[in-house]
Amino acid sequence: MTTDQDAPAHRITAKIAALVDWRAGTLTRLRRLILATDDSVVETWKWDTPVWECAGILCTGETYKAKVKLTFPHGAALPDPQGLFNASLEGKVRRAIDFDAASDIDEAAFQALILSAIRHNRARAK
Repeated sequence: MTTDQDAPAHRITAKIAALVDWRAGTLTRLRRLILATDDSVVETWKWDTPVWECAGILCTGETYKAKVKLTFPHGAALPDPQGLFNASLEGKVRRAIDFDAASDIDEAAFQALILSAIRHNRARAK
């Protein structure tokens, strides 16, 4: 039986609440930006990790001691004119963005990247 506490949004909120440092604010801000990009974005929970989807996975949100990492499973196929991707650059398919305590988030560039991921997933789904 699934309860409201098992709902992905609740699990993501609980994960953020358990973070007692800068990572909570960073993940909250990124989550808000992702969800605001397109009304079709949904939150899921896989691999004990927050996941945002629209016609497929857009990105996952992992938290580590010194960073918040957003991994885009098809990041290598996305345009990144602002150079947001700064991790997993050697991969042929995925890319990631590592945010540390001092990272500044270019909201417009970030949302443009999320929108590119949405378009990519929708094109793949056809």
